[in-house]
Amino acid sequence: MAGRKPMPPAEQRGPDFVGATPADMAEQEARARNAVAVATSQQESAVRAVAQQLGYQLPADCTDPDLIQRDIAANMRRSVEACLQVGMGLTVLKSACQHGEFLSRLDVLGIEVTVAQRFMHAARKFSNAATSRLLGAAGNQSKLLEMLVLDDEQIEELELTGQTGELSLDDVATMSVKELRAALRQAKQDNAYANQQREKERERADKAEKKLAGKRPVVVPLDERILPFKGEIAERQALIENGIAAHHEATIALEQWWTEEVTQAEGYDPQAPAPLPRSVALVALHLQDAINRLAELVGAAQHAFEERFGDDLAEARQYLMQTPEAADAAA
Repeated sequence: MAGRKPMPPAEQRGPDFVGATPADMAEQEARARNAVAVATSQQESAVRAVAQQLGYQLPADCTDPDLIQRDIAANMRRSVEACLQVGMGLTVLKSACQHGEFLSRLDVLGIEVTVAQRFMHAARKFSNAATSRLLGAAGNQSKLLEMLVLDDEQIEELELTGQTGELSLDDVATMSVKELRAALRQAKQDNAYANQQREKERERADKAEKKLAGKRPVVVPLDERILPFKGEIAERQALIENGIAAHHEATIALEQWWTEEVTQAEGYDPQAPAPLPRSVALVALHLQDAINRLAELVGAAQHAFEERFGDDLAEARQYLMQTPEAADAAA
């Protein structure tokens, strides 16, 4: 008599835990707990890294956002050190918060978004000079925030030599906030003009050197004939990068200008929201359109380049990676 055919295994329907043994359920719970522990550990490591980079002392050596928030509230007084502590705390708090949580915590602290951004900007710019002569000369929060317009090189020059252009540490210490604001703007303009003059001098020197070099021979090796293309690429790249950097600086400058307009207005209330007026919003939209247009042009240029050189360069890149001599020559 023939034996019965074995029955196929029952098809599992519904959640994994249906029909699971207690051992299976315990293993699933353990895996879930391990995943949460790993995510929590990674979050804490990221928060500690931000705090260490800024030199911020975590309250009770803890990454709990509630403790960081209370520490910020305790430091909110009008002094340079407190301003930096608030800015560093806000930067660390932002890294400790889940998406969308940071703004609600700013509301609890009573800090308007643009003001918080200026605090964090100051922390990033001046945290390495927390005990410096520069911060001692600033003396108060208002002057410190005004000095955000200076380039990093100007700040370093002030710290090392006590002078950048016509602005000295003594000026910073003795001027009123209004006088310092005007002096800082002038110092920034002077620095930009000096950079332009140095660039023009380099261009004149290059032209003189090329003129002295004389005419090139009629027969020029291929490697030399291609050099003008390489030089033009470098020049264009510099112009493009300067233009993009200028858009970036314009974004920061527009935000700083609007913050100054709001904070200097009569009857300013730091706890009241300050929506963008139509005229300011239109300027911001114009800047956004310009940046988006740059992105579109970059995409079109990448597509055109890949169509013309993509296949050839894939082989050339592989060859250059395999032959150090060729790679050195290309560099």
